[in-house]
Order: sequence, then structure tokens, then C-alpha cells
Amino acid sequence: MKLSSLLLVFAMTLSPLTDANSASRKSLAACPESPNCVSSQAQDAGHFIAPFNIIGDTDKAWAALRNAMLGKGRMVITQETSNTIDAEATSLIFRFVDDITAILDADAQIIHIRSASRKGYSDFGVNRKRIEALRSQLQAAKVIK
Repeated sequence: MKLSSLLLVFAMTLSPLTDANSASRKSLAACPESPNCVSSQAQDAGHFIAPFNIIGDTDKAWAALRNAMLGKGRMVITQETSNTIDAEATSLIFRFVDDITAILDADAQIIHIRSASRKGYSDFGVNRKRIEALRSQLQAAKVIK
């Protein structure tokens, strides 16, 4: 086997998220103890943020979330599947990167969401504000409650 083929196989095994293994992904990564993370699957009040409750067509709500994320300045989608979106948001001044993950649970009519800082301890509420801004945008589009 050629070295390039071996490298390709190796790279594919390292891939954290492929369409085949993410189709069943239903849970978000846990938040660290630091207050710079919010998640709709967090068990504690400090990190918990309500999930997005879909009204009507799940595909329409999912597309609206994707478009809202793409429309945000300094936010890029890094990976996506039919039921997951992974994105990065970079702060303007210090260029801190936050990770955003969304998981569509079409059966439950819910989008689970998580936003967390990669570094530091406090985020001064930036991650919570980011998710609430997305919520407001989706509510205005009448795709979530």
C-alpha cells in the first residue's frame, strides 16, 4: 500500500465526525466546570440554556439555524451533517475561538445547542448571549417557540 493511501486511511480514522457516525449523535459534550459554556443538555442551572423547540417543519427550522449561523459575523461552520452543525465563532479583538454545536432531534422537534469557550475561565456571558441571539432570530422567523 502506498504511503498516500495509508495517510488517507489514517486521516479518515481520526475524523471526529463523519456522516455515518453522526447520524445517531444525540448528545452534546459536557460543559467544563468553568462558567464559559452553555448547553441545552447541561444538568446544572449555571450552564443550562433551553433547547430550541421547533414549530412545524424541522427541515425549515434546521435550515433557518444554519442560515442564521452563516449570517453572523466571525462565525463559520466547520462541519455539518443532516442532524449536526459544528461551528466556530472568533472574537473581534482578542481572536478567542468559541465552539458551537447544534444537534437536531427531529422526532422530539428540538434542536439541542451548546456554545463554549476554548480558553479562559469566564466569558462574561458571551456564549449565553450568542445562543439567545440565535434563538431570537429563529423566533422572529417563526420556526421555534
